[in-house]
Amino acid sequence: MQIQFNDHPVSCAENTTVVQLLSSFHQLKPGTALALNQTILPREHWDTHILQPGDDLLLFEVIAGG
Repeated sequence: MQIQFNDHPVSCAENTTVVQLLSSFHQLKPGTALALNQTILPREHWDTHILQPGDDLLLFEVIAGG
């Protein structure tokens, strides 16, 4: 199935979880956040959330500052 990952089309198998996708790209790192279809997906859901065709994922680094 086709999804978008960081503004690039990506093919992945059906029933792929967010953790599986990020692991396949070596992007499962601390200090990152994920927006799924323009909504933040809490990290505790990454291992159970199954991706759907057409999903749009944006992975970004969380930066704290003042």
